[in-house]
Amino acid sequence: MSQPPSLRPASTTRPSLTGRFGMASSSHWLATASAQAVLERGGNAFDAAVAGGFVLQVVEPNLNGPAGELVGIFSSAQERVTRVLAGVGPAPIAASIEWFHDHGFNSVPGSGTLATTTPGQFDAWMLLLLDYGTWELADVLQFAIDYARDGFPVTASIHATLSDVAPLLREHWPTSAAAWLCDGAVPEVGSILFNIEYARVLEKLIEVGDQVSSRASRIETARTQWSTGFIAKSIAEFVKVPSWQPSGQPTAGLLSPGDLADYRAQYERPGWVEFRGRTIAKAGAWTQGPALAQ
Repeated sequence: MSQPPSLRPASTTRPSLTGRFGMASSSHWLATASAQAVLERGGNAFDAAVAGGFVLQVVEPNLNGPAGELVGIFSSAQERVTRVLAGVGPAPIAASIEWFHDHGFNSVPGSGTLATTTPGQFDAWMLLLLDYGTWELADVLQFAIDYARDGFPVTASIHATLSDVAPLLREHWPTSAAAWLCDGAVPEVGSILFNIEYARVLEKLIEVGDQVSSRASRIETARTQWSTGFIAKSIAEFVKVPSWQPSGQPTAGLLSPGDLADYRAQYERPGWVEFRGRTIAKAGAWTQGPALAQ
């Protein structure tokens, strides 16, 4: 006798996936394919994660960016210790309550350069690659470079986001408009976007790293370029120019060269919670981890 429809297992069009040596998953198929390619070519899970993460910065610019944040929870087969990778930078040292009050703000803006925290994602990926990966920096970054230079398809999500912010970009953020709009128009779903400038940045990181002798020093050189080198200088110069703020008054941001130079990603111990016979690890109170654990 067949089961009534209400008691049958829910069906799905997604197949069950299994593998012998590794599996990758992300929010975009190109990042997933890149990470899986790393595994298939002999890289480990950390090499794959870093490669996929940089591809996400390119193909999901509405959700990811090199100056964004990163929270990671992982365990290596060698250590068998669960760690949290903290790639979330603090507020600029100059961003005090007094500063905002003195400049007429009742709260910290939620967008614009005054909302900027110290970027943490890039250094966190580099730290993970340095300590747990095996691949060279150039090989890990090549996937992102290829998609940035050769192009990637506009998804419905990218199109919707750009449609919402296009008027703001055209009026107040001309460099962003030049990067993401096509002659001032929102690119259509399925059309191809390019990020040539970001490809050049990643290629320059590789070129600078080629001047030193070891894998570790090449990764450390990239970290240095981000914190005190050409990338840090570009970020600091951009932020110090008065720009649009939600208040309507153009104001320079507070992120300084010192903020960038002082930041380093780090590892932390996770918090733990027991749930239905499972032990679950979460990052600390600087994330949503404790709330999710509850």
